[in-house]
Amino acid sequence: MTLVAEAAALTDRIVALRRAIHAEPEIGLHTPKTRDKIRAALAHLPLEWAEGPSTTGLVATLRGAQEGRCVLLRGDMDALPMPEETGLDFASTIPGVMHACGHDTHVAMLAGAAQILADRVDALAGEVRFMFQPGEEGYHGARFMLEDGLLGGAGCDRSLPDAAFALHVMPNAPHGIVGGRAGPLMAAADQLKITVTGRGGHASMPHDTMDPVPIACEIVGAIQTMVARRFSVFDPVVVTISKIEAGTAHNVIPDSARLTGTMRTLSAANRARLKEELPLLAAGIAGAHGLVAEVEIVEGFPVTVCDSRAVDFGEAAARDLLGEEAFLRLADPIMGAEDFAYVLEQVPGAMFFLGVSHAGADWRQCCGIHSTRMMVDESVMPRGSAFLAGLAERFLKQGFA
Repeated sequence: MTLVAEAAALTDRIVALRRAIHAEPEIGLHTPKTRDKIRAALAHLPLEWAEGPSTTGLVATLRGAQEGRCVLLRGDMDALPMPEETGLDFASTIPGVMHACGHDTHVAMLAGAAQILADRVDALAGEVRFMFQPGEEGYHGARFMLEDGLLGGAGCDRSLPDAAFALHVMPNAPHGIVGGRAGPLMAAADQLKITVTGRGGHASMPHDTMDPVPIACEIVGAIQTMVARRFSVFDPVVVTISKIEAGTAHNVIPDSARLTGTMRTLSAANRARLKEELPLLAAGIAGAHGLVAEVEIVEGFPVTVCDSRAVDFGEAAARDLLGEEAFLRLADPIMGAEDFAYVLEQVPGAMFFLGVSHAGADWRQCCGIHSTRMMVDESVMPRGSAFLAGLAERFLKQGFA
């Protein structure tokens, strides 16, 4: 039986696990209900389980009949702090929390792959590690699991895997298509906070104050000029100020104004340069007006960089398993961020996307991830399980060759 046929036979189980997780979403590094659902769904398999002190993340190891390579497959577990407006029968029962990024599907597809590979364990040479990771939505869960030694490495009783792969659903992408690209796939994301401090007073007498509001506005415009004129368009940088806070009344000039935004970069060099130049820019503009600007940068995820060998490998696997038209090379990176980047900094590998728009639908009009109305065509999920299992089986047999 082919991997695709084996996955199709597991459709009911894959979908049931997804729906159970979707109905009880959890946020952050500690997702005990989701962890317990995973353990229960895979309890009958010959897996070795490991957990760490920092999260409720799990690594399940499947050892083949012979020694060989080691490959990691990852699925993230956590949800988002937002309401659900899908109207699904299995919609979130937790107010203000929703699986709007598809992590419920990632877990279910990875569990399906674990079942498929366990059924073939006698033919496997090497081991497969299934990484069920919480805290992807801004909580650095992958980094914590690495620091806990769950993936192996220095100071552990086992080495890091030889390769690592992850699959992320995309509801506004063609039905059933796998996509990927070599090099930067997703951006580094850092949070920017700027506080401009002056001296408040009566709004009718601005000359007796040091008004921070126009200075904050000047800084917003200068940031866009800096990005456009000092950074190459061939190594993109995006800085968006998404929140401005100042004042309490229409006739009061406030003492301070606060700017909040996001910094997105596709290279470590530009990320470091931006962190150096933004504080200088803000302080210089404020200082020219006799005010003070303080800049805080909250570090987020690094750039998600896919190994070219791993992407070529994934393309070949997708075409062999799912058909010649099953793989799409992405022309451009996506400026969203992903903490699988931490794994790819230490292990060669790649992340791929799976289109889960409904068959026949205009995928360009579908609600994207992080939408309160994000929907998934569950019939695509066994395809994802087959692809993950295929990546693991193929890598254990031949490596990246």
